[in-house]
Amino acid sequence: MCQDPPVRVYIPATVPMLRALNAKGEVAAVGDTAFALTPALRESYATGTAEELEYAAMTEAARASLRLLSGELADDPDNTLPRRAVISADVEGATLRPDLDPAVVRLDGAVTVTQIAAVHLDTEDAEPAVRAAVEVIDAADLGDPDAEFTLGDAEDHELAWYATEELPFLLDLM
Repeated sequence: MCQDPPVRVYIPATVPMLRALNAKGEVAAVGDTAFALTPALRESYATGTAEELEYAAMTEAARASLRLLSGELADDPDNTLPRRAVISADVEGATLRPDLDPAVVRLDGAVTVTQIAAVHLDTEDAEPAVRAAVEVIDAADLGDPDAEFTLGDAEDHELAWYATEELPFLLDLM
């Protein structure tokens, strides 16, 4: 019996989710939702290497992280770090979600630290742009040009890359 190889997925996250991952050794994607280089994503681009298309999937996960931050900032604006986070992991059993965006997949459970390839996180200098983007993410999704411009300011900040082993130290510094 031949089993499908693991798929690289990009899980939208927040700093509290990274803290939970560090404490528990696993993380559950909100709604079991992640992003990946799917056939539908590949078809939606006229050209692009696998690396470029995986970056597109990670960018979608970073945008979804803004939506997660929206709830956290609404609940506790003074204690929420406005930083997008994305967890890259290699998982088995990801299911396509053609009813949603082209890059969306459903995970079949929590992802363990051994499956994680890297953590991507905004740096401190991105915080003002991320905070502004959180405020307008819904309007940007609905096509408001001013909101799209504000969202673009946040997306102009590249997420920093951290090895899984660096996560405890990264969190200690925050």
